[in-house]
Formats: sequence, C-alpha cells, structure tokens
Amino acid sequence: MTQPEPASSPARHPEFAPDTIVVETGRPQRVDGASVNPPIDLSSTFVSAGDISNSPYAYARFDTPAWTPFEEALGQLEHAGLPGLVFGSGLAAISAVISLVPAGGTLIIPTHSYQGALASAEQIAGRQNFDLVTVDIADTEAVIAALDEAGHATAGEAASPGMLWIESPTNPMLEVADVPALTAAAKDRGFLVSVDNTFATPLLQTPLDLGADIVVHSVTKYLAGHSDVVLGAVVTSSTGLREELHTERSMRGGIAGPFEVWLALRGLRTLAVRLDRAQANAQVIAERLAAHPAVVETRYPGLPNDPGHARASAQMNGFGAIISFTVATADKATAIAEAVRLWTPATSLGGVESLIERRRRHPSEPATVPEGLIRLSVGIENLDDLWADLEAALA
Repeated sequence: MTQPEPASSPARHPEFAPDTIVVETGRPQRVDGASVNPPIDLSSTFVSAGDISNSPYAYARFDTPAWTPFEEALGQLEHAGLPGLVFGSGLAAISAVISLVPAGGTLIIPTHSYQGALASAEQIAGRQNFDLVTVDIADTEAVIAALDEAGHATAGEAASPGMLWIESPTNPMLEVADVPALTAAAKDRGFLVSVDNTFATPLLQTPLDLGADIVVHSVTKYLAGHSDVVLGAVVTSSTGLREELHTERSMRGGIAGPFEVWLALRGLRTLAVRLDRAQANAQVIAERLAAHPAVVETRYPGLPNDPGHARASAQMNGFGAIISFTVATADKATAIAEAVRLWTPATSLGGVESLIERRRRHPSEPATVPEGLIRLSVGIENLDDLWADLEAALA
C-alpha cells in the first residue's frame, strides 16, 4: 500500500524549535471548520474497492489514521524525514529492531541496558542463531574491539556483520556512550546502529543526526508522560529499514490501540515543559545527593564530576531527569524506598510523578548493578517537597 499522507507536511514548520514542534506537529490541515486536534479513529477497516496498493488505508493492522499524527510528529522530532512507526509496547518495538540481526551475525548490546531489551535479545538470538555480546558502552575502545572481533568472526557467514545497540544514558547506571564515535566505527564495519533514546527524548538527543540508523523509544515514558499508556516506537531515515520494520509490525501484530496513541500525542504536547521542570528538579536533587553523607555515589550526567558529563554536554541538549545513587547496603536502599511519602515506590519512569526504586530487587537486573543502587525518576512536583521527603527517608 502507499504510505499514508501525513496530517500535515513534514516540512510544515522547519523554522521552529523542537519545543514548538511538539505542540504544532501532527495536527489536521488548517481549513475552515476543521478540528484543531486529530480525532480518534476507531475503524478497523477502510473502504478499498479498487487496487489496495494505491490506498493509504485498507485494514488497521497495517496502517490507520489513528497512528498517523503521532508517527508524523515523532518522525519530525527525530529529524528522520519519514514518519515513525508506533508499536503496542516499547518491548515490541525493541524486539522488531533486534529481529533485523541476521543469522550468523552479532548483536552488540550494553551490559547495562533496559532488562527487557537484554531478555528479548537473548531469546531472539537463540531463535535466529546470531551471537550476543555485551559491552561497557561507555568504554569506546572496548566497543570498537568487540565490533572488530564480531566482524572478523562473521566475515562471509552472514548477510551483514550485525547490529550495535546503544543505550545512552544507560538504564540504570546512567553511563553515557560516545554516540558519534561508536556509530561511525560501527558503520565503517558494516553494522547497523540502533539507539534507545527513551531517557533523553528527541528534545535532548537526536541519534539519527549522530549517525544512527534506527531510534527506539518506549513511548510509555517521557513521550506520553503520564504513566497511563503502554506504547513503543521506532524511527529511521531509511525507507528500506522502515519497510522491513513495518512488515515486522504488521505480520507479528505488535500494533497499538487508537485511544492509547491519541493519549500519547496529547501527552507529547507538553513534553518540553514537563522535561524542563523535571530536569531542573533533577539537577538540584543530584547535587544535594552527591553531598549527602549517607550516599556512596551519585550518577547524573549533569554533575560536573560525573564520568559522562563531558560527553553528555557535547552530544545532548540537556541531562535528563533520571538519577541513580547508591547507599551502603540493599537493606538501606529498601528502607529508603519504603520510607518516602511523596515519591512513589514503583518501576517505570518519565511520568509527571516522581518514582523511586531499588533496581536489584529485580532478579533479572545485571549483577554489576550495585545492591544498594536506587533509581529516581524525577517528576514535576515542588522541588522543596521532593527533597524534604527524600532527605527524611535518607535519615
């Protein structure tokens, strides 16, 4: 089928800043009597009496007007030149991308990644018969060495040597990869490069501009921003890759509901103001945690002495709103998470509310994550209230 026409042209607002684009893109054309916001299209099928290859919509498993405005908006924000692809969950999007690794190839992925990505990678590698290699993504030389080793091992045995998966900043250790250097090295060796941009969002980092082939998002997090939907998305500038991923979504059925995508688009409208407030809160809280006697280590790229600060300053437009800090023991970390009154002890991140979690409570979390590590998703509440609650819990 032909690609659906966007609700508004991708070049509609080329002169506007990203925090304007999140508000303006993906809206209906401006004609008299038109609605300002796109409607929720609940149809599962569409009129198609003729050749369906020339129809933008035929059946909602392939494409639907319910997805188009959000996909257009995300494509613009990531500077893709093509609409994104929305999936039923972040893990569905991740799995679709990982499925591109050919048999006999290699997937190189950070040791500290979203645990769902690591689990999916292990399952797909076993099914599709490719190698899985974990690396310290902040160690550029080690990653390049892994690329060289994988490329040498698969020479002549696979359609391509494989894929480099970058998560930056990483979950939950907040390591920052040298994205331009790694993408250049990987592409020189024939690898596809995929970047999970969930923590940074396209307002803070645009990996396609840094050389990546594919960008992945858990839309559940910052893009939707209200902890009320489960969605994922993939963005690429390659028509060929987009078609492959579109087929993967269509044939495996990893599709999203119309109402959830409409909610995500509504949430996207406030991304800039939410992220501004959350980042401002996170910077102050990270500075105070770094100075607190009960805290062993604080990781936040916005701290001048953080190992990822220089890289983040060079390739990002901000430092995000996720903080990780470590206390002496797992018991102390658990006690802190249980003592807070304002912070919510829960997994996930990126909503307007502030969340706190001891990460090693998950059996699948890598053993290299400290037992006493606490991850904070800083929300938009009053800064003094957030700090007073956390300080009391630390005491």
